[in-house]
Amino acid sequence: MSAHPTFRTRDFFRNALSSALYQVTAMLAGFAIPRVLLVHYGSEANGLVSSLGQFISAFNLVEAGLAGASVLALYAPLAARDGAAINGILSATHKLYLRAALAFSALILALAILYPWLEPTSALAPRSVALLVLALGAKSLIEFFAISKHRVFLTASQKLWVVSLASALTQVLNVALIAILARLGVGLVALFTAAIVPVLLRSLLITLYVRRTTPGLDFRAPPRMQALKKRWDVLYLQILGVVQRSAPIVLATLFTDLKAVSVYAVHNLVLLGINGVIGISVSGLSASFGDVIARGEHAVLRRVTREFEVAYYLLIALCFAVTAALITPFVRLYTAGIHDADYAQPLLGFLFALNGLLYNLKTPQGMLVISAGLYRETRVQSTVQALIIVVLGCVLTPRFGLTGLLLASILSNAYRDLDLLFFIPRNLTGLPVRESALRMLQTLATAALIFVPCHLLALTPATPLEWIRDAVLATLFAALVALAVNLLFQRELTLAVLARLKRAVGRRVGGT
Repeated sequence: MSAHPTFRTRDFFRNALSSALYQVTAMLAGFAIPRVLLVHYGSEANGLVSSLGQFISAFNLVEAGLAGASVLALYAPLAARDGAAINGILSATHKLYLRAALAFSALILALAILYPWLEPTSALAPRSVALLVLALGAKSLIEFFAISKHRVFLTASQKLWVVSLASALTQVLNVALIAILARLGVGLVALFTAAIVPVLLRSLLITLYVRRTTPGLDFRAPPRMQALKKRWDVLYLQILGVVQRSAPIVLATLFTDLKAVSVYAVHNLVLLGINGVIGISVSGLSASFGDVIARGEHAVLRRVTREFEVAYYLLIALCFAVTAALITPFVRLYTAGIHDADYAQPLLGFLFALNGLLYNLKTPQGMLVISAGLYRETRVQSTVQALIIVVLGCVLTPRFGLTGLLLASILSNAYRDLDLLFFIPRNLTGLPVRESALRMLQTLATAALIFVPCHLLALTPATPLEWIRDAVLATLFAALVALAVNLLFQRELTLAVLARLKRAVGRRVGGT
């Protein structure tokens, strides 16, 4: 039995709005906390925290595939209101998360022992570095032990808004706590130990909500382990995804110093923020494409794929061209007063923006891989992509520093763009490869048409308000250029996209 359409619509918008709120708070927190660390503790401390955070993020692989498999397994029993099946799946999920927590704990202890000798730093004594590892790792441990099983249930029952709102509140409290304690001169280890408190509050809020709204849940019911067997279908690709995301910081840690890691992390903040904003615009589309694929609606799939490529490529050409023009002025203002490392490096900023554009260029095709469940079919290509960044990174980073590291990442993403360009038409959509290839080239050309004039103007805002002014003007210029190019070369599809957006806005305003 399916939910009434009114409730599905209400849940969709509630989840979308709360997710957008969380993304915004996460992005602002991502900018605020490193700035606090730079001002009060220096570049080396910021590099240390960024490096440790990336290692700890990689350790989350111990639960790879578990959340997705659990959510997928819960859909049918939730629709049928089969309490026994729901409790059996949640019990199995809880049991596997406990195992993951034990494995994660072992990895954190190993990192605490080895990291002080792997990367010596003058920012902290070796014992303090080990304690900092434990403090940072404690947040993920709370996730494993207390939150994960509840998050799985809320996601499957279309109540992800609860997690998003609790997480947004946690971000705000975390930033406030860190800013206040840093101003009071609290040590780095004590600072991040205290930052565990907002995570505990988030855990309490989510747990209380689930217990009060769904009292019949039993996480100690006989576990149905067989229901989670699909976990292993996505495990390998998630491992490769973590390698792709974590390799730059890890390689920078191994082949440069912590100040260079801080320079990388500050630039990467901008890219994470841009990707977060773009991610809001495409959230939920994977499931929609999956529904079309499952129904075998091939004509619809080809039409909406074309429209999505046109709209998405216009968006990323605009975003990353403006980013390329304004990232260095932003970094210069962001690190004002910080003189222990060279942050304002125009070539580095341009390479970050180019890498971000190439990373997102494959999103329409990559999303279809997920929507169609083509995980096993893309293992080899994903492996090659990960090997390119690791091998080339090991070769280029020691010689060229962060520039070499970014070149390795750019080549890795370029390979994946070309691979998926041929893979998706051949295995799923049946569309001509030439169409998508021309759209990709048009995207690169559009970005260049936007970037070059902005670059020639040599924008050098002296204050944050001046930077905002330049960003608004550059974005308006970019929007006009991108739309004009699309109307010139993709007129029919661009008008179809605009009509679709107009209908969607009309439905929202009308409340239907």
